[in-house]
Amino acid sequence: MPSSSRIAIVGAGNVGATAAYALMLRGLFAEIVLIDADAKLAAAQATDIADANAIARPARIWAGDYEDVRDAGVLVLTAGAATHGDETRASVAARSAVIVRDCIDSAMAAGFDGIVLVASNPVDAMAQVAQRRAELPTARVIGTGTLLDSNRFRKRLADRLGVAPGAVEAMVLGEHGDSEVMAWSTVRIGGMTLDAWPDAPALDRDTIGRDVMRAGYTINHGKGYTSYGVATAIVRICEAIVRDERVVLPVSTWVDGPYGLGGLYCSLPCLIGAAGVLRVLTPTLTEPEQQALHASATALRSIFASTEPA
Repeated sequence: MPSSSRIAIVGAGNVGATAAYALMLRGLFAEIVLIDADAKLAAAQATDIADANAIARPARIWAGDYEDVRDAGVLVLTAGAATHGDETRASVAARSAVIVRDCIDSAMAAGFDGIVLVASNPVDAMAQVAQRRAELPTARVIGTGTLLDSNRFRKRLADRLGVAPGAVEAMVLGEHGDSEVMAWSTVRIGGMTLDAWPDAPALDRDTIGRDVMRAGYTINHGKGYTSYGVATAIVRICEAIVRDERVVLPVSTWVDGPYGLGGLYCSLPCLIGAAGVLRVLTPTLTEPEQQALHASATALRSIFASTEPA
């Protein structure tokens, strides 16, 4: 059986390396192996992180190959086609799918039998591509999904309401992308609904929603890529798995039935533990939110269809 003390990260670029660094600081794994088609990049990133580890919790950090994946409990997949400027995540789906299939083929050939956590964009479609290729149970193939978007949603609400982000419950559902759904009906501050909060009427919901959805593009314009937010989402999901937390997180998972959705990966709140997705939850949504979720699912089906080999 794979060991929960080892994590393998495929893709040593900005997201993969940042995730490895954050995982090292968190002390979740005794072994972190970085794998990349560019072996020199993987080696440089691993050495840099290992040097930093000299003043952190003991861990073995190295650049390896797919044989090292066999003994990993979690495989994080960040490899994929990069977006530039206003290029959408969906526009690189076909190119990313080729990379994801190749990575999954190599991991499964090496004997991997743990949990796959996909962060490659477009993440919902890539999680579906990975699960189909790996033929692992859907509970064990998870996409980072809208966890990052939900964190952005909470942060922007907290800033406007004058409270700490930890005091705000709020979820973004559906696609991690342009059709994502701000589930305003799920917002709670100290158990109070948003409508019951004193300053809620002054909120410009359209502006907040657009800001959350466009955040990745804005960051991309400024520095050419995103890394810290999604890396932190990766770490949070890994933490829930390693510690069997049974915490609820909005992640991309196989959905077949809830809200009348059928046969696709998208984000809903999920109970996460050592075995992966333990349960998919279905909070009460308004009719417009459910309609928006169906529209998001339609967009996701189209994206996934574009990944299918000709």
